[in-house]
Amino acid sequence: MTSPIDRLRPATSVHRTARELATTFGLAAAAGGTASDQGPDALGAAEIWSVASDNRVVADGDLFVALPGAGTHGARFASDAISRGARVVLTDPQGARLLADAGEERVPVLVTEDPRAVLGRVAAWVYGEPATQLTTFAVTGTNGKTTTTYLLDHVLRTLGWKGGLIGTVEMRSGDRVLPSRLTTPEAADLQALLATMREDGVGTLAMEVSSHALSLHRVDGIVFDVAGFTNLSQDHLDFHGDLQEYFEAKAALFTPQHARRGVVVVDDAWGRRLAEVATIPVSTLAVTGGAVGTPVTGDGAAAGADWTVSDVRAVDAAAGTGSTFVLRHRDGRELRTSTTLPGGFNVANAALALAMVLEAGADPRDVAAALEGAGGVSAQVPGRMEVVGTAPRVVVDFAHNTDALSLALAALRPTTTGRLVVVFGATGDRDKGKRPGMGAVAVEGADVVVITDDDPHGEDPATIRAEVLAGARAAQQAAEVDQVAGVRDAVGHGGAPRAHTVVEVAPRATAIRDTIREAAPQDTVLVAGRGHEVWQEIAGVDHALDDRVEARAALAARHETTKEHGE
Repeated sequence: MTSPIDRLRPATSVHRTARELATTFGLAAAAGGTASDQGPDALGAAEIWSVASDNRVVADGDLFVALPGAGTHGARFASDAISRGARVVLTDPQGARLLADAGEERVPVLVTEDPRAVLGRVAAWVYGEPATQLTTFAVTGTNGKTTTTYLLDHVLRTLGWKGGLIGTVEMRSGDRVLPSRLTTPEAADLQALLATMREDGVGTLAMEVSSHALSLHRVDGIVFDVAGFTNLSQDHLDFHGDLQEYFEAKAALFTPQHARRGVVVVDDAWGRRLAEVATIPVSTLAVTGGAVGTPVTGDGAAAGADWTVSDVRAVDAAAGTGSTFVLRHRDGRELRTSTTLPGGFNVANAALALAMVLEAGADPRDVAAALEGAGGVSAQVPGRMEVVGTAPRVVVDFAHNTDALSLALAALRPTTTGRLVVVFGATGDRDKGKRPGMGAVAVEGADVVVITDDDPHGEDPATIRAEVLAGARAAQQAAEVDQVAGVRDAVGHGGAPRAHTVVEVAPRATAIRDTIREAAPQDTVLVAGRGHEVWQEIAGVDHALDDRVEARAALAARHETTKEHGE
């Protein structure tokens, strides 16, 4: 379940009439859409100064945009929105009929065939095109969006900019922080947030742009200065249908309607394809020189790439505390820096953030000097390879698809002296096809696999676990390894370690607690799938659950038990 966030609204606004709106965007007035006492020029009399598409956050002066939904039509909530202060309604022909049938004639009703397709541009117009007064960066891709936007924001702030951030974890306007409900907010909320950033004196924006947002027109009305692409692998196929459609949604960002220029990581075939089909100027970035998921080799060798990464060195191989690297352009520009984030994929994220800033016009010498005093391209990203304890080392990460899980395990393996243990599940009501693959890569990458619940949503949790287990068991059989029945047998360190063991434990809090309790001090426990999330939805009910909180509590209990036994 989701609920409306506290809505940011700009303190100042420009009043616009419904007639101006209709004329600017070619909207028709619904017959009989106003009360008779509003006079013959109801469109000229009705003024708006803000926009909402959720009736629960409507306030006085809003244009309420009633959108068709998967289960019901937003027009069914228009009367409530009007009672809350909406002065004009924009909807489609079906919505107009619903309003007429309900006898709703208190405000003007404007009609267009696809209100979602115009919502972003309408909201941008109402708020005075706020994005044009910011330097804007957009990041899309399957994995790495959140980390890359945090690193972008970090780099921009080290250069002295007051930054804005919009993404999966949170939204920031300067130092103001709001929780995030969607990776990319709905168009009306997004434009209001940008207008608030403008008032706050924000100069730059680092923003995650999801494939859903592109398909649903949430970022229409913004032409980003620089767009970045991380990678693409199977995810969200419940929404897009297949990888081709998923790719096409991502590729839409790299068109003149959405961005002025782009930086594309070409370490996978999808990135190379995107570089070919983009209709804006694109610079390519090569990090691994091979398929996504291969280790960073240090040579950045992808033939013809504009930007390459080289001289990758571990800062502290034993601790797994990041890497130094050099980012070079074919024209001779060069920047030597570091990141504290572990794993080759985070070198790619950091390099993409840097390349985007440099493509926006920053001087490499200025960037290098600023980063030297800031500890490199480093930022604490909540729930992204976040170390929450040691002995055993416990890491919480958002990895929730096959590639991300494989990469996270590969990043932790070199610095794990004991066993690598992973606790994870799969999301309900989402892309069921990836579940067996997640089970398989867990077996391939970890010594001990604990399968539990993620966010079941409306599905039976046991059914989801069974589908993940099927992939894990198949991988076990292929590797001719043993299976065990319980966490103590799998993780307990009283005897010889078992290799490639798989167990099923639910609920998730129990799985985290038991796994950490039974791990050896030299083991690494990766708790994957939910990262920063603090609510778990089960059968339509949100339950408080933060993997980091559960892990810290389990570590504290473990250490207290150790003290009591004098170990």
